[in-house]
Amino acid sequence: MQTSHKLTIINDPIYGFITIPKGLIFDLIQHRYFQRLRRISQMGLSYLVYPGAHHTRFHHAIGCLHIMQKALEKLDEKGVKISKEEKEATMIAILLHDIGHGPFSHAMENSIVEDVHHEQISLQFMETLNREFNGSLTLALNIFKGSYPRPFLHQLVSGQLDMDRTDYLKRDSFYTGMAEGNINTDRILAMLNVKDDVLMIEEKGIYTIEKFLVARRLMYWQVYLHKTSLVAEQVLVRVLKRAKELTNAGIELEASKSLAFFLKKKNAEGIFDTQALDIFSSLDDYDIIAAMKAWCDHDDYVLSRLSQIIIYRNLPRIKIKKKPFDKDFVKAEKNRVKQMCGLSDHEVNYFVFTGTITNQAYTLKKEAITILTRKGKVIDVVSASDQLSLKALSKVITKNYICYPKHLN
Repeated sequence: MQTSHKLTIINDPIYGFITIPKGLIFDLIQHRYFQRLRRISQMGLSYLVYPGAHHTRFHHAIGCLHIMQKALEKLDEKGVKISKEEKEATMIAILLHDIGHGPFSHAMENSIVEDVHHEQISLQFMETLNREFNGSLTLALNIFKGSYPRPFLHQLVSGQLDMDRTDYLKRDSFYTGMAEGNINTDRILAMLNVKDDVLMIEEKGIYTIEKFLVARRLMYWQVYLHKTSLVAEQVLVRVLKRAKELTNAGIELEASKSLAFFLKKKNAEGIFDTQALDIFSSLDDYDIIAAMKAWCDHDDYVLSRLSQIIIYRNLPRIKIKKKPFDKDFVKAEKNRVKQMCGLSDHEVNYFVFTGTITNQAYTLKKEAITILTRKGKVIDVVSASDQLSLKALSKVITKNYICYPKHLN
């Protein structure tokens, strides 16, 4: 495939003007696989809580590309030898890291697309693009998978201080209006360094990293795990599961061709075939919204009521606490809803359900964020920090929730 030589500038509300590199990267952005990300919400149904959170995976991917460019420039200035091919491949890897996300991000993975994680779909999209672009994405694939012998390049794409997290924290805090997540991106990039091909943070940047980790913890509790966002996503998962259940029972539902394909498809292998991947590439938020609008008037009470809950934003109650909910309390709620709406034991589980949420800002067992001291010594950020809070941030906090209707009739 012949590459273009057009130079494009995008005006981004976070970083200002972003220059898109000409050639292969520009052509990848123009590809229909990538353009689909314009129609995939970055934060799922969080706009039901934060009305400004309508930004897309496209916004995020372009932002990641921009700060990856800046990060590579900073490392180059510090004498880290990175070839032109490695730079382009790393930028491609971060550009395409979310290309496998389905409608409303994670909701699809837990409903009509079984046993296939978005990272696996991203990898399949990248492999398909690699064939289409005559093998020019091979190095990017190796970096994305972590098989390239210079691990810091993979760490920039996927790690505890990667460009993915660096962009989404700043971007999501901007669009939600939650100032707690507004990290200092420029400072983070300025403090990056590499030793023995491992990504490091210079010692003078430790307070910036502390702020980054605290911001991540706060954004998870206040935004990503906000109880209203949580209940909305869980209802959406159940809308899609009910739709698939009815379809498998032989009931035809109004849906786009792409959505109808996945409602009928059983995918126990944990991988997409070529046909499924191609159809998935045309599936986006609009398919789901249009279907739910139609399903609001369906004869099946469960499907219609769940669809109305989302479309009309009449969300169930949700309670969250540290200890699991008493089984008798859950049973009593199910009996109440069953009697109120004439539901079966199976159907009531769509309206009354429990689950858990976890929050961990920093993982000790993964590749640590390492600090490079002025004397050249390498230490873990928790050991280097004089803030006791960082050790606390590595603790997994688990909470339990129950969702049940306020009223249904």
